[in-house]
Amino acid sequence: MKTEIFTFDMPENIIANEPANPRDSSKLLHILPNGELKNYTVADLDKLLRPDDVLIFNNTKVIPARLYGKRGEAKIEVTLFKQIDLSKWETLIKNSRRLKINDTIQFTDTFSASVEEKKENGCVILVFNKKGADLMSELHQVGTMPLPPYIKRNRGGKESDKANYQTIYAQQEGAVAAPTAGLHFTPELFERLDNKGIERIFVTLHVGGGTFLPVKVEDTDNHKMHAEFGILTQETADKINLAKKQGRRIVTIGTTSLRLLESATDENGIVHAFSGETDIFITPGYRFKATDVMFTNFHLSGSTLFMLVSAFAGIDRMKQAYAYAIQNNYRFFSYGDACLIEVK
Repeated sequence: MKTEIFTFDMPENIIANEPANPRDSSKLLHILPNGELKNYTVADLDKLLRPDDVLIFNNTKVIPARLYGKRGEAKIEVTLFKQIDLSKWETLIKNSRRLKINDTIQFTDTFSASVEEKKENGCVILVFNKKGADLMSELHQVGTMPLPPYIKRNRGGKESDKANYQTIYAQQEGAVAAPTAGLHFTPELFERLDNKGIERIFVTLHVGGGTFLPVKVEDTDNHKMHAEFGILTQETADKINLAKKQGRRIVTIGTTSLRLLESATDENGIVHAFSGETDIFITPGYRFKATDVMFTNFHLSGSTLFMLVSAFAGIDRMKQAYAYAIQNNYRFFSYGDACLIEVK
């Protein structure tokens, strides 16, 4: 399909630079199966869901993946993109053209990385002088949260982003971007969902930096999706399969939960244990095997995420919903508002 089909006009002033406070005070656009659009807040979610619904959350935890260092006197900004091994990462580096193989980037007196490879896609492979738990300890000391480029921050970011750019249920460390739909949830909302009997199930997909990369090809068939590491245990698969057998709706919280769940589900709709990388690329024509309802943020024009929601609900329907959201001052992207999409 032509990439341009998934583009829409979007004023820059609707991009959220700060999250709502409290988190569940964000606007929520309910997109109904008949195309009707209704305005709520995320705090109303328990009223919109059914008592026997099952919510699938991504419990990945964002690491402080943005580093500021120097090569000689030149300032270097590094964003970790994808882990290769205990000491090696694929990274995105501003002005990477200036770097040469074996160059050293110094972050502190005792923490550095050397350039091993420069890839054609602009990524740079760095080998750090620390590995495993020691490397993670250094990241927590000197790294900052890897906010997406459309959130405007001064160098080093804001202290409040350390909490704001993390879900309240984040547990498994390894993401370099937040599963942003989950940022809307609060302990109070969880309590109301519990009181209604709505079940919560957690999976893990370590969101990679590729979630911010634009689609540069003219046809979606030529786009190579970034791979991300995910885990869905046998116990979790059994719970979801039982819920499906009971006729309960599976509600994915965010595109990351959906992508992992669909990756773990076979053509007969049976969910299996999953541990490994997935590069599933969902565009219109895809047959959803496990997801019944979707809760997600508003996504970038022409992005793989907008392609995914268009596959779920239809391109025309999602473009109409996005146009309505823009007209009604909904806020977009990571710190923005949300929508609840029902298709049947």
